[in-house]
Amino acid sequence: MRYIIFLGLSFLFLSSKCSKGKANPIPNIPFDITIDIQLPSYNQLQGVGGWSYVTGGSRGIIVYRRGIDEFVAFDRHSPVDPDGTCFLPLFPDSQNFLLLKDTCNNATFSLYDGSPVSNSSFGLRQYAVQFNGSNLVRIYN
Repeated sequence: MRYIIFLGLSFLFLSSKCSKGKANPIPNIPFDITIDIQLPSYNQLQGVGGWSYVTGGSRGIIVYRRGIDEFVAFDRHSPVDPDGTCFLPLFPDSQNFLLLKDTCNNATFSLYDGSPVSNSSFGLRQYAVQFNGSNLVRIYN
């Protein structure tokens, strides 16, 4: 009986390790930038649900204001195209801005959390974000 329990636990441990071992294929390019959401170029980030593009990362960054004090930032480089053969970075769908589209590979991703919605096994590369509570948002990795 112990052997069966040990075998079962070993199988569960090994199967969980296999699915977590895959690294995001998008290059991790170091950067550290701070933006002021009161500037005209980032004014859409002043309200919840707003998004804006920021220079940095592999193909640029999209920042989304998920809540009053919560921002998320994702690389616009599609994980379906790690070699960068498609010259179009990800962009919000005109019908649903909470979806980011990869028109070259027909993949879509959630702007809310970066998870794959269709045609991708990887989510978007996410970056760390700090909000100072008034107008400064730091994005870094």
